[in-house]
This record gives sequence, structure tokens and C-alpha cells, in this order.
Amino acid sequence: MNPKVDFYFNKASKWQEEYQKLRTIVLDCGLTEELKWGVPCYTLNGSNVVLIHGFKEYCALLFHKGALLKDSEDILIQQTENVQAARQIRFTTLEEILETEPTIKAYIHEAVEVEKAGLKVELKKTKEFDMPEEFKTALEEDPELKDAFKALTPGRQRGYLLHFSGAKQSKTRVSRIEKATPDILAGKGLND
Repeated sequence: MNPKVDFYFNKASKWQEEYQKLRTIVLDCGLTEELKWGVPCYTLNGSNVVLIHGFKEYCALLFHKGALLKDSEDILIQQTENVQAARQIRFTTLEEILETEPTIKAYIHEAVEVEKAGLKVELKKTKEFDMPEEFKTALEEDPELKDAFKALTPGRQRGYLLHFSGAKQSKTRVSRIEKATPDILAGKGLND
């Protein structure tokens, strides 16, 4: 147990028992406990394997390369359609965790083997992401914006495309594009 991670478990107002049990299970599998993104993350030789996190309706184990796991029990969940590699096992009670402990350990051991084998999730290329018509129009009308967008890293490009596409209404997409344009022109990502 890493003392730096204790604060996460101690501050939790919900899922205390569930977190403690998940922590014990993961540590029993021989992973190193670290604090990343403000949550407990378990690594193998510095590579992320699984993390524990919680939401209002559930707590979960998130497997960083979950898309590569066999999922023989059909329990892995893709959080959103835009999540390419990670998959979750969700829990709402301590009893669920206790009942599935052998399965949880089997999935963790499989995730460790995936990491040891150096397997990688084949990610979609940026050009495969949907580009909203409003942004296509903006790029066509502003060559400087088009050049600046092309100069961004693929990850920054994807971030913007997902942000723009996430708006349901055209006027919201246009507003997001207008707000982001100065940052794109400055070579910044969405969260820089």
C-alpha cells in the first residue's frame, strides 16, 4: 500500500468498503500502487494496468487496455463510444465485489499478461473521427485556422473534434468552434 494513495480512500464519502476491498484484491495481484489523475492507479513496471474510481451510481475498476481482454464473463463496459482502449467493471455493492472476486482477479492477471506481452490497442486515426459540418466550413473559410489545426498533434485534434461533435445543436457547435479558434491558432489543445 502506498501512503500517498490513502487520502483518496480516506476522503471518500461513498464506496468506502467497496474501495477497500477492490484495493486489497488489486494489491493481491502484485501490482504497484500509485496516485495518478487523483485516483489509485496500479502499475506493472511503470505501465498503467488498472485503476479504481467512483461515480455517483457506481464504483469501478478501469482496465487501461480493457479492449484487449477476452471478457469471458461479459462484464466489461465501454464508458462512452469515444473511449477506445479502456473498459470498466462496475459495482454498486460490496456483495457484488465479493461474489466476483475470483473473476476480478482473473481479469487483472489477464491485464498483467497483456502488459507483459507489450500489446497495444489499435486506436482510430484522427481522420476517422467525425468532423462536424460547422467545423469543416470554418476550416474552408479560414485557411489560417486550417493550417493551425493541421499543425496540432493528433491528440489535440481529436480533443477538439470530440468537443465540437459532442454538442447536439448546430448553434452550440458553432459557439464552441468560435471559442476554440484563438487557442487553435495559438497551437494549444482544448485543455492547455
